Amino acid sequence: MFDNLTNRLSGVIKSLRGQSRLTESNVQDALREVRMALLEADVALPVVKEFISHVKERAMGQDVLSSLTPGQAIIGIVHQELTRLMGEHNDALDLNTTPPAVILMAGLQGAGKTTTSGKLAKLLLEQNKKKVLLVSCDVYRPAAIEQLKTLAGQLGVDFFPSEVGQLPIDIARNAHDYARKHFHDVLIVDTAGRLAIDQAMMDEIKALHASLKPIETLFVVDAMQGQDAVNTAKAFSEALPLTGVVLTKLDGDSRGGAALSVRHITGKPIKFAGVGEKLTGLEAFHPERMASRILGMGDVLSLIEEAQRGVDQEEAQKLAKKLKSGKDFDLEDFKQQLLQMKKMGGMSAFMDKLPAQLGQAAMGAQVDDKAINRIEGIINSMTPAERQHPLILKASRKRRIAAGAGVQVQEINRLLNQFGQTQKMMKMMSKGGMSKMMRGMKGMLPGMR
Repeated sequence: MFDNLTNRLSGVIKSLRGQSRLTESNVQDALREVRMALLEADVALPVVKEFISHVKERAMGQDVLSSLTPGQAIIGIVHQELTRLMGEHNDALDLNTTPPAVILMAGLQGAGKTTTSGKLAKLLLEQNKKKVLLVSCDVYRPAAIEQLKTLAGQLGVDFFPSEVGQLPIDIARNAHDYARKHFHDVLIVDTAGRLAIDQAMMDEIKALHASLKPIETLFVVDAMQGQDAVNTAKAFSEALPLTGVVLTKLDGDSRGGAALSVRHITGKPIKFAGVGEKLTGLEAFHPERMASRILGMGDVLSLIEEAQRGVDQEEAQKLAKKLKSGKDFDLEDFKQQLLQMKKMGGMSAFMDKLPAQLGQAAMGAQVDDKAINRIEGIINSMTPAERQHPLILKASRKRRIAAGAGVQVQEINRLLNQFGQTQKMMKMMSKGGMSKMMRGMKGMLPGMR
């Protein structure tokens, strides 16, 4: 996410950090590089102009020029201005109305409205403890209705049936009546999209909005469309009283232009970011945290929040007790930790929230989601005794395990090496030494110094 922009901005900041003091000349040079970086990231030109103007005005202030750490001062200004650009703070959903609170999902075809509707239902069910009803008004694509019905079944939330041939406004009214009579807290209405903005589409969704009077009208847009995403968002915001934006496929956008432009252009807050295909892949959009990620500082707060939601507390306590009693961290424990990682969205989601230096070092170990699945397969091919006592794994056992897991023996050796480093770190943690643990991580993550 934002790889290109992060790398360019990191280079600019690094060059400023090497300056003993800031002058108008080196600030101008740095801002020229920042401007190019933003334009390459497909950020809208009016947004770039305003951003550069604000940073320049603040960077040339006496406080910064006389600062003992001018590089850090500039980082602070850029971070604050990126945060301001994306909306200052997270705007949560407003569900403060007589139930059911109606959420209308709008957007073009292919933006991810149906998947996002399912992800939002999961989030409201698990985090807000809401009784949710899903309904599809997309009578032009039978697959869309079936997809939402399947998602509802996977999530364990209610689904109001609809079919091709019905009028979208009749479906919506009937679903709303059903939700009210069956005491649903939230009704999420998935609407039809088109491949491009057209008048018929706008008229239909305007009629749905007038009939349902939703408390939230969310515009779902594909972040990978860059400048087109911003233009589309602007057209929808002019046609509908939008309350917020959901940026989907944000993990696939290495540029970041949509995230930086859409709030400024539409005046509507970005409420959620969609990442990945998994139903857990919907995050509240925090501008300050996103600014930190863009500048390569990571997003540790979101990582902690995800860990609290995704980690099995019972399993974590079992492991803590085991380590405290002096027992060794074994391969079964190692596998359980990898499974917990998968629950948190996978290794790529985890790495994306680490500070750039740490994340790049970890990626140097080539630990991705496929590697996690491979490691899990190798450990599953071992006997209970081999998992508990890895030292007994000699050549013949390794060949048998490799054949069972469908990998080369080198893969077994690589896993045992990674496990050995993790085991050392766990021993340090069990003795309560945070500094020791960090030193241990240097061994785990090649490239860290």
